[in-house]
Amino acid sequence: MNDFNAQIIEEFRANDGKVGGMFEGAHMVLITTTGAKSGRQILNPLVYLPDGERVVIIASNGGADKHPAWYHNLRANPELTVEIGTEKYPAKAEFVTGIERDELYARMVEILPGFAEYEAKTERVIPVVAVYRRAA
Repeated sequence: MNDFNAQIIEEFRANDGKVGGMFEGAHMVLITTTGAKSGRQILNPLVYLPDGERVVIIASNGGADKHPAWYHNLRANPELTVEIGTEKYPAKAEFVTGIERDELYARMVEILPGFAEYEAKTERVIPVVAVYRRAA
């Protein structure tokens, strides 16, 4: 894990899921996935879009031309752990496509306009992932 992510995770956990700086006021989530190749548990901080009972995360990777590692991890194993605020629960990822994907991405752009820049920087279709709580 890089220092940037480690600092965000530390701040998230110290402040009941709230972080400052460039993520001030954003909805933040910590996801723990199983490494597709390593099998290790990997923790990532992400912004998310609240959508009813589910959490929507976007594999923007800052507009890079490749998907982030956590996306590949969820493709290999869609089971994950979610932390929002002080709550932690098991969840399952589903990959959203078509019109629903486009609508969710547009909603994220409304909240965080930087996501429009990410889309403009790459030719790939940036994946949208819906995360559903599982019974513990």
